[in-house]
Amino acid sequence: MPSALENFSSSLILASTSPRRKELLAYLGLPFAVVSPATEEKHRPGETGLDYAKRNSMEKAEAVYKLRADKTTPVIAIGADTIGLLDEIVLEKPLDPADAIRMLTSMSGRSHKVITAVSLVGDREGKVHRESFAVETLVYFKELSQAEIGYYVQTKEPLDKAGAYGIQGIGGFLVRSIQGSYSNVVGLPLVELTEALQRWPKA
Repeated sequence: MPSALENFSSSLILASTSPRRKELLAYLGLPFAVVSPATEEKHRPGETGLDYAKRNSMEKAEAVYKLRADKTTPVIAIGADTIGLLDEIVLEKPLDPADAIRMLTSMSGRSHKVITAVSLVGDREGKVHRESFAVETLVYFKELSQAEIGYYVQTKEPLDKAGAYGIQGIGGFLVRSIQGSYSNVVGLPLVELTEALQRWPKA
């Protein structure tokens, strides 16, 4: 456990059922519960990618905070949303294998942004406190052949991933380099989350 979090007293609730976020949060060594947020993730017309991710993360945290059973124990709900941006266009999950091929082809040999927004909603100094931040990482893809793209799509890994790839899985072979946080690309920026929790006073 990081020494700076040894005296952390609030209970954490991860507003996500993502196994990747669950694994990352466990690295902090703090106990936490996992609750699936009942929210709709839909990009609104005219909404920037950053605003979209921040809104989604806050809605997830808010929804789970309201569901907590124990109203007396201080809790912090953590919501997160990760998106990709290519030419400032939001990279959603592909609709089907053909859409995944289209997305990966457009990203071949280029860089794209990965933004993870994190929102905290919880008890602080006797009140409900809300806090959000976002982290951006630049990801560089190698030049991909159609055979490589076809192979990867056949694994089915891209079909449930925003941006049609998972850097922590088979999709790691697509990535030549990154500039910024690796855990941010996976789905939860650990450095910035730890710093946010360090700032959180006792409830």
